[in-house]
Amino acid sequence: MNRVIAALVCACLAAGALSAQEAKPVEPASGIYSIKLRTIDGEDTTLAAYRGKVLLIVNVASRCGFTPQYKGLQELHAQNRDKGLVVLGFPSNDFGRQEPGSEAEIKSFCSTKFGVDFPLFAKIVVKGPEKHPLYKFLTEKETNADFSGEVAWNFTKFLVDRNGKVIARFGSRDKPDGEKMMQAVAEALAK
Repeated sequence: MNRVIAALVCACLAAGALSAQEAKPVEPASGIYSIKLRTIDGEDTTLAAYRGKVLLIVNVASRCGFTPQYKGLQELHAQNRDKGLVVLGFPSNDFGRQEPGSEAEIKSFCSTKFGVDFPLFAKIVVKGPEKHPLYKFLTEKETNADFSGEVAWNFTKFLVDRNGKVIARFGSRDKPDGEKMMQAVAEALAK
């Protein structure tokens, strides 16, 4: 299959149908599963364990006006986990320094205040030149042409289908129990 694609690209380049810029290789959607991460407990991991699941990836913060969304995210996760949804929380201190705590403090806050039992990861950078590879995958045109663009604030949500492709993006104001998000999750789970 890869040889066929390479041959087609070469043929298109030779015929002038594609420029060298357009022929640049793009990481496949399944590339999300190989990105190196660290759990909130400090263990090295990837998202490979979630292959075949629908993922809702959220950059979270404990001291944000949107922090109460943890409750809705937990409810969404609990109601749909048996159908194949996994909410994944990625703490970030990028916006207004609203996630200053350690991983242990974040984990304790989330479980005590909101009963969070969905997977949480170590703090990461979600914007700018030191952006984590996961957020490069989620926000750059080469890997997410339909929903690319910098994350604007905490609690931005990316919906990823069972094949590792980003299929929707929701802003901070989009609530986990809002009609738009609930419908998108239901449609992704139905596939």
